[in-house]
Amino acid sequence: MELSEKVMRVHERLCAAYGCPIPFFHDLDPLSELVSALLSHRTRNADSGRAFRQLRSRFSTWEAVRDAPLQEVQDAIASVTWPEQKAPRLQAVLREITTRQGGALTLDFLEGMEVPQARAWLEALPGVGPKTSAAVLLFSRLRMPALPVDSHHYRVAVRLGLLSARIPVGPSHAILAALLPQRWDAQQVYDHHEALMLHGQRCCYHQSPACGRCPVLDLCPFGQERLQRGVALGGGPPEGRGSG
Repeated sequence: MELSEKVMRVHERLCAAYGCPIPFFHDLDPLSELVSALLSHRTRNADSGRAFRQLRSRFSTWEAVRDAPLQEVQDAIASVTWPEQKAPRLQAVLREITTRQGGALTLDFLEGMEVPQARAWLEALPGVGPKTSAAVLLFSRLRMPALPVDSHHYRVAVRLGLLSARIPVGPSHAILAALLPQRWDAQQVYDHHEALMLHGQRCCYHQSPACGRCPVLDLCPFGQERLQRGVALGGGPPEGRGSG
């Protein structure tokens, strides 16, 4: 079976298991989505969400965040991991966007670009890699078909044999995106990402995955190898859909 065909089979089964189409969990402008993504790095969603809300509450605009004393921004995002690193980086990103846009602090112009060009523009910013650029384009109101790959998505893809474990998460974005149909719109790309992510969270765990209730077990070399070794695979139905 070719990998592109395998990806479609995986997509169809996981979408059936987790309830596609899956509603988008954010409806932010792209600049706000970028701030949210920068705060979320190596941080629990609840903690990064709290920091984002605190920034919005304490500062009236992103320009005010950009121009505020560093300590005030750091205090506002204290709930995230490494606020002492993220606060200066966030302000540096906001200043860089302002400079590159001739004084305007906005990312709305990305809507007029093709996905590769928009991702390249974002990834030229300090601290922005392929996961963040894809998240900004897909999760924000831009709704552009860029595929993010988080740790759960990556783990499922490796175990399914869609990707070599020798390839790091960063370069995996281009490889996994190339396996998807070029005609897919943002909702289909989002469903694919969310379905693999939810499967990693709710069945294909990092430790002791529940292969016995996996809807793609027959397509999974990792699960088949465990089956042949007689490992207890667990059971019960998948745990249902989620919202990101």
